[in-house]
Amino acid sequence: MKNILITAFEAFGGDTLNPTELILNELPESMDGYALKKLLLPVEYVRARELACAACDALSPAAVILLGQAGGRSAITPETRGRNLMYARIPDNAGYGPDHLPLTEGGPEYLYAGLPVTKIVSQLQEKGIPAESSDDAGTYVCNAVLYGVLLHVRGKVPAGFIHVPFIREQGHEDLPFLEFETIRRGILTAVGTVIGELKTPGQDDGS
Repeated sequence: MKNILITAFEAFGGDTLNPTELILNELPESMDGYALKKLLLPVEYVRARELACAACDALSPAAVILLGQAGGRSAITPETRGRNLMYARIPDNAGYGPDHLPLTEGGPEYLYAGLPVTKIVSQLQEKGIPAESSDDAGTYVCNAVLYGVLLHVRGKVPAGFIHVPFIREQGHEDLPFLEFETIRRGILTAVGTVIGELKTPGQDDGS
């Protein structure tokens, strides 16, 4: 059985919850013949990248789906690219606060995701789940992991990032949110869409 690596993040920024950690716990162990290998990452620029890349090496996944929270957004937003930039509005959970530094000295400004972003958005919208593509993954740890993984896998496997909004339980009453169940269904749909692409004739489905 081929693996799909799915990562999420712990809570940060004063929150006690991160919806992606809750989603990771709710995902099944396998879907449609693929084992879902789950990894919870620390909200730390350096360690999160190291752990995600090490998991890629250890698991040789058929695809990599990175999940993270984007407070203030009102839709599930698959990212089209990662940027070679670190800027921390608040320090990460290790106290590191880079100020406009490159993630990789001399690396490309942008690296582009290999997940089927347009199809994921379309599938979510067909189910009535708010979704749109994004070309700005920010400059915090989410973007750092996206860029780091894309640089590491070098296009050999499809990899990308999906941001999700706050959930009601986080208590950010002045900001947009989605119900947890809506986000859970959305991520399951996205994973299913990625698997469908892996099984498309002409692509390696691991059989």
